[in-house]
Amino acid sequence: MNDFPLLEREMNGRPLVYLDNAATTQKPQRVLDVMERYYRMHNANVHRGVYQLAAEATDLYEAARAKVAAFLHAQGEGQIVFTRGTTEGINLVAQGYLAQKLQPGDRILLTVSEHHSNLVPWQRVAKERGAVLRFLPLLSDGTIDLVAAAREITPRTKCIALAHISNVLGTIHPIRALADLAHAAGAVIVVDAAQSVPHMPVDVQALDCDFLAFSGHKTYGPTGIGALYGKTELLAQTEPVQSGGEMIDTVELYDSTWKPAPWKFEAGTPAIAEAVGLGAAVDFLTWLGMEHVHETIQDVTQYAYEKLREIEGLTLYGPTSRGGVIAFNLGTIHPHDVATVLDAHGIAVRAGHHCAQPLMRWLGVTSTVRASFGIYNTRADVDALVTALARVKEVFHP
Repeated sequence: MNDFPLLEREMNGRPLVYLDNAATTQKPQRVLDVMERYYRMHNANVHRGVYQLAAEATDLYEAARAKVAAFLHAQGEGQIVFTRGTTEGINLVAQGYLAQKLQPGDRILLTVSEHHSNLVPWQRVAKERGAVLRFLPLLSDGTIDLVAAAREITPRTKCIALAHISNVLGTIHPIRALADLAHAAGAVIVVDAAQSVPHMPVDVQALDCDFLAFSGHKTYGPTGIGALYGKTELLAQTEPVQSGGEMIDTVELYDSTWKPAPWKFEAGTPAIAEAVGLGAAVDFLTWLGMEHVHETIQDVTQYAYEKLREIEGLTLYGPTSRGGVIAFNLGTIHPHDVATVLDAHGIAVRAGHHCAQPLMRWLGVTSTVRASFGIYNTRADVDALVTALARVKEVFHP
């Protein structure tokens, strides 16, 4: 795919093979062009000015919101809040919505495989309100045991929060089934979709999720922008966690009132160019077709899984059927050493705990290597990875 100029670079004298897409994706030329054009032709603050330039900036910003809403199959753009990313979206739900609902002894259900951004916000709100964190049981391959999960959900359960796709194991969790269980108990379900929105069609109405958050930079868009989807009635019940300009309706000396959602959550000057860039990224993925994106990434991921499990001494983590993420360890070689040798061969992978320290302890390791795939990756990239891993073994076990 020739749409990504950065991928034409070399690293350490070799063609770059970028396999760190779970951390961030590269940006297509059309996203770079749209952002450059915004600053060159349309830059102004939004929602305030009555002059033509300000109206153009506002139109572009709100058009991006409408594109995200359509991309997620939301009922309308009023259900889309622009955030800095998945982390900010989850924090907004924890502090703005759930905190006011919780009573001491109420339960929040998670899994041990959550990214820290979908664990720490719930730890904080649970401590503040005297609520209890519980963890849905996982089977040995990291998938959810739905029968056991149903037993964990009680009338005291107020929220289930989990990733759609695990950023380490690649597990694709059954969101709709869990949403049905949550709603039957009167709870809400919050979805960390940082790894699923870039990889597969996501329909928030079909999933029947209450809140869903994702990041622009993992979706071929810029950093500093993301989106939170929320059902209209739940966003209306959510309090802003930041206040100031832009989000108010009226301000008196001793009190103020807010605009309706989503604007009441976007205090201050928003990330305008970044939102416009996210809209361009959504246009790009829509042009490709999300079914095509999903099939392409699934093909490369499954090919990689089969090739990697043929390597003697290599341990794979997670289920056979998965999203575009593969975590592994190569014998007793430290993951950082593996990643360093791979980098010398032009291959960029992630090594570490992947912001999932409880999951590392559940797996019985301190860290892993992680290869994660995007729309531009090919089977040839996987072959390069496998060849370089053979070199890693030669270096450390000659």
